[in-house]
Amino acid sequence: VQLVESGGGLVQAGGSLRLSCAASGSTSSNNDMGWYRQASGKQRELVAAITNSGSTINYADSVKGRFTIPGDNAKNTMYLQMNTLKSEGTTEYYCYTSKFSTSDPPALSIYWGQGTQVTVSS
Repeated sequence: VQLVESGGGLVQAGGSLRLSCAASGSTSSNNDMGWYRQASGKQRELVAAITNSGSTINYADSVKGRFTIPGDNAKNTMYLQMNTLKSEGTTEYYCYTSKFSTSDPPALSIYWGQGTQVTVSS
């Protein structure tokens, strides 16, 4: 599985950005997909995650009401709509997907994109 993020950039506080994550390779039977972010000197934190069926989406408390994984995701592409961005400096956003193997018992593997940088200025 290969993941490629795009859409990052520089935005003023209060503005919006839409990140994209294009998946290729063996994307069938994926468990879930989502976004993490990591600011310099801080731990990577989960931002949002969507189950493969799209039936459940979870958001970090810090982004609820501002960020969404929209329902218009294209085939093998996931988006993160970020509104009302806060002045938090520069943060790297990473797309991930998890996938169970067909072995018994199944093993869970996690795949990461290379990240896309978001800078929110005050």
